[in-house]
Amino acid sequence: MTKKQPAKVVEGLFNVGQHVVYPAHGVGRVTAVETQQVAGMKLEVFVVAFEQDKLILRVPVAKAASSGMRALASTRVVGDALKTLGGKARIKRTMWSRRAQEYEAKINSGNLIQIAEVVRDLHRAEDQPDQSYSERQLYESALDRMARELAAVENIKHAEAVEQYRKVLARNPRCEEALSNLVAMFLEKKDDISVRRYAEMLTEI
Repeated sequence: MTKKQPAKVVEGLFNVGQHVVYPAHGVGRVTAVETQQVAGMKLEVFVVAFEQDKLILRVPVAKAASSGMRALASTRVVGDALKTLGGKARIKRTMWSRRAQEYEAKINSGNLIQIAEVVRDLHRAEDQPDQSYSERQLYESALDRMARELAAVENIKHAEAVEQYRKVLARNPRCEEALSNLVAMFLEKKDDISVRRYAEMLTEI
């Protein structure tokens, strides 16, 4: 038997209605806290809905932290992710199959910085060779994970978040000092700068 609980915070973890990130599925929303009967024992679970995948996941409250479920990234982490995107690609000279496994592990880590590394390393500029099919799949998956979290953090549409990241990726790679200054400005939130304005400023460098 399952019993739904009213909106509340469980052990200081997550509010009902709060956006969260689950490593294997990305951004979801806590829709309820339920009490289930399992083998004669009561078990409290977070009910997390992932709209993009039409998936409902039940995560035991006691195992939420160890499962890697977390709140949305802070402003500082988003700023670090933007800085990572603007950095130079670091591609290991190993077989693609091994690199693909490493990229997939990063995507499913739930760590925004590691996901940004995948996007950065697999991004191709217009004057570079096209991505292979498998590279494209991993790139789009990582970019989608990042965009969904940014959209939730900044309260913007998913497509708009993707566009902001593409602007960061398309910047002039020689302007490292200007990039560092803009990241610092974003982190300090001077003039209430948003990710949207941050991306626009990058294209002006």
